[in-house]
Amino acid sequence: MNETRLLERFLEFVQINSETKNEKAFAEHLIPILEGMGMQVSMDDVGEKVGSNAGNLLAKLKGNAKAPTLMFSSHMDTVTPGVGIRPQIRDGVIYSDGTTILGADDKAGIAAILEGVQTVQEEGIPHGDIELLFTIYEEGGLLGSKYFDYSKVEAKLCYVLDSGGSPGKITVGGPSQAKIEAEFIGKAAHAGVAPEEGISAVQMMAEAIANMKLLRIDEETTANIGLLTAGQVTNIVTPSASFVGEARSLDDDKLNRQIDHMREVCESAARKYGGNVQFISHTAYKAFDVDVNSAVVQNAIKAFKNMDIEAVTMKSGGGSDTSNYNENGISSVNLSIGETKPHTLEESISIQDLNDAARMVVELIKVNA
Repeated sequence: MNETRLLERFLEFVQINSETKNEKAFAEHLIPILEGMGMQVSMDDVGEKVGSNAGNLLAKLKGNAKAPTLMFSSHMDTVTPGVGIRPQIRDGVIYSDGTTILGADDKAGIAAILEGVQTVQEEGIPHGDIELLFTIYEEGGLLGSKYFDYSKVEAKLCYVLDSGGSPGKITVGGPSQAKIEAEFIGKAAHAGVAPEEGISAVQMMAEAIANMKLLRIDEETTANIGLLTAGQVTNIVTPSASFVGEARSLDDDKLNRQIDHMREVCESAARKYGGNVQFISHTAYKAFDVDVNSAVVQNAIKAFKNMDIEAVTMKSGGGSDTSNYNENGISSVNLSIGETKPHTLEESISIQDLNDAARMVVELIKVNA
């Protein structure tokens, strides 16, 4: 494996701006790399459907041995602030300069996949057909993988490289997520002259949120209110206020109970003050639970054993493209690649973990064949 090439490529990748909905520059940078590896590359039109300036990238490599088709996947987009990333290396660990995220989530995954596949090619290691799917709009709700046309892939086994912690962790279960929107409707009035004639939408919303069970509900369930919108001036009793939130759970019954609870406290607050509320929830993605005895898990355990790394199976409260792949009949798990504190200005990844993530790809391909 070429560790220098891997490091240089990763540092190059994170300096290409690709916040969600603006993945085009990064996708166009990847295409010639993939084609240079002898892969058939295509970009779909999902971006046009979800509001991104690029589509999902699918790359295919013909095998040189009889083996099941194997897919690897990571996402091309990053969260904000992800423009103008300047990576720094200190004591074998890669950071940003502290003003942005680093983008190891998930460009470390892409760099590791490319290095792993390239190593397999250069070393003449036997492999079956390999498919690489690099998605858009993952951070905005897994929309790239949600609307991908799965008839374009043959693989029934997939490894998603998009999880925190050092290589060795295998995420076999993930939650369902519901997006929640509530708009409270009150009545405008002059706040100084006749406030008693108004109905404050802000007051309704505040009471609803105050009575809402949020954050960690139990070991399988979480909920959060993320966005609030209300008012324009201080001298008018606010007639409209809204919030956007989410609820997640590994158990769909628990998720439904949490959604019902959030709806009930909103409706109760609206009734108390004589207003109304429009409460909407919809499923963003569904839970997955992969059998630890399945081929996709057991092959990963064997690969880590070959690397003298202890394999640990776990479940996560985080969302990933893994959910949509399993929903569409592709047995998939999410593998840790070394990223730490993703979505923060303190995000980092050690060079050793980055190297191990690429070696992991090599071993997975070898075990599959």
